[in-house]
Amino acid sequence: MCGIIGYTGHREATALLLDGLRRLEYRGYDSAGVAVLTAGSPARVVRCEGKLGRLRDVLEREPLRGHCGIGHTRWATHGRPSEANAHPHRQGKVSIIHNGIIENHVELRAELVAAGCTFSSETDSEIFAHMIDRDLARDGTDFRAAVARALGRVRGTWAICVIHDDHPGEIVAGRHNAPLLIGLGTATDGAHAENFVASDVAAILEHTRRVVDLDDGDVAWVTPDRVALFDVQGKPVTRAERHVDWSTVAAEKEGFKHFMLKEIHEQPRVISDALAGRMSYEQADVSLGVDLAVGNIKRIVLLACGTSYHAALCGKTMIERLARIPVDVDLASEFRYREPIVEPGTLAVAISQSGETADTMAALREAKRLGAQTLAICNVVGSSIARSADQVIYTHAGPEISVASTKAFTSQLTVFVLLALHLGKRTGKLSDEVIRERMTQIAAVPEAMAHLLGQMPAVRTIARRYMHARDFLYLGRGLGYPVALEGALKLKEISYVHAEGYASGEMKHGPIALVDENLPVVVMALRGPGYEKVLSNLSEVRARGGKIIALATMGDRDIADQADDVVLVPDVDEMLQPLLATVPLQLLAYHIADLRGTDVDQPRNLAKSVTVE
Repeated sequence: MCGIIGYTGHREATALLLDGLRRLEYRGYDSAGVAVLTAGSPARVVRCEGKLGRLRDVLEREPLRGHCGIGHTRWATHGRPSEANAHPHRQGKVSIIHNGIIENHVELRAELVAAGCTFSSETDSEIFAHMIDRDLARDGTDFRAAVARALGRVRGTWAICVIHDDHPGEIVAGRHNAPLLIGLGTATDGAHAENFVASDVAAILEHTRRVVDLDDGDVAWVTPDRVALFDVQGKPVTRAERHVDWSTVAAEKEGFKHFMLKEIHEQPRVISDALAGRMSYEQADVSLGVDLAVGNIKRIVLLACGTSYHAALCGKTMIERLARIPVDVDLASEFRYREPIVEPGTLAVAISQSGETADTMAALREAKRLGAQTLAICNVVGSSIARSADQVIYTHAGPEISVASTKAFTSQLTVFVLLALHLGKRTGKLSDEVIRERMTQIAAVPEAMAHLLGQMPAVRTIARRYMHARDFLYLGRGLGYPVALEGALKLKEISYVHAEGYASGEMKHGPIALVDENLPVVVMALRGPGYEKVLSNLSEVRARGGKIIALATMGDRDIADQADDVVLVPDVDEMLQPLLATVPLQLLAYHIADLRGTDVDQPRNLAKSVTVE
């Protein structure tokens, strides 16, 4: 969601801050700003509503000079998008940026107003600037301790960076339930020392590969040549350094018009990466680097939001079919509010691309509090969810820049297939022969997907035909139902066309009333269980004049008589159909959005990582 970048060192800060913010644009934002500090002078703040280009234009006219600064891209929570509500916020000698939500901000604000403070924004974040400024004015010069005391008074989520006019070269940062890390400069001589703070490693990869992830409750004191970590009581803490292997080239479009299109075409490689080193044909087994004590698992609960929720719906069927363990799927945003029943023998699995999704993190913690064994399936190494779960399986999708998730979804599906095989082996429900056959089938998916992508120019023709439709209906049965949900979500996200996904069997229970000659109906009509019933659905839509776009299995000669447009998908096992059927739906959404001229990679009102509830 919001983006944070901080720098202190020997270089001019402004250009580094702007570059870091540019690399965080994919997270979604509605305003941006920077504060830069020079020794002997007050920090100067420049901020504006809108895209980063507007901020860059202002800074070209009014340059900021200094070697220490903080920068922020904001996605509005408290207060509308505006320059006044943009970060950094400044009070007295204090400048702050903040990601998250302060739950007790109303009472804190009232207390500060009663004490004579005047607020210039509608945000909850501004309270930090007032509290820290008042604390230092009253109690002395311990900058770090003043920030820690302010953090000790708030409830909610925060990643925060603070600079102070009287402490040039110093940044104090802290986190609780929101991502924040320190980037360690590589210079060995003091004259060229530097360090970074960021909410996402993408912001600093150009400058360092050495990072330290902050844990909840950590407060970091950062200078050009030193990083010291404490808890809010001032007790020193130690966190491990890690090395980041991601290539900065991965964040470039590589000739594609949009990141989303590039990431769609990366999916064959991503699936290969998710499979690499995990399947042993000799032992007829899948190794995921976890020890789940399968004999004690009586029930699995999958916790996720958005696209990850759709992957979890597929995962439920895969695990129940192959491992015969009961599986429930919960929207993470609802789980902890319904007094969930978590009995002994429950495995709670949190699924999140970023590993920072606030609702999923809260649901994971609630499941853990209630006694569940916990597992994370996520993409980002060292993320909050990965570190909070008992064990973790990484999807190895690499950086996903476009807000609309594509390769993260298929990598999650791949991991669910592997997890189902892993569990099925240990429950004794799958023979070695069946496991080897399944592994052979999934190993062939990357090549089949690459072939499918080569046949996809026809999807743009279909997109052009239906680009002006106001509504779409997506239908699927079995594993086709979550795929229909995901296809509809993609269209909504990036083209702003209303779309709904339904289980095919539910069409006669309401949605059929919408069918007329203006409604395109996208139907998952792949061969497998329920195929004949799907054909019956097609007939019902056709009889009412609906326009049918069918996803069908290669070799199906009957479907052309039932549909207006047909996209053929390679014939694979039913468990693997979602991996391939998803691709044409991603491309259909992409091309409709592109033809309509929307901002494909950064659709309005959306953020890449939803790090607040």
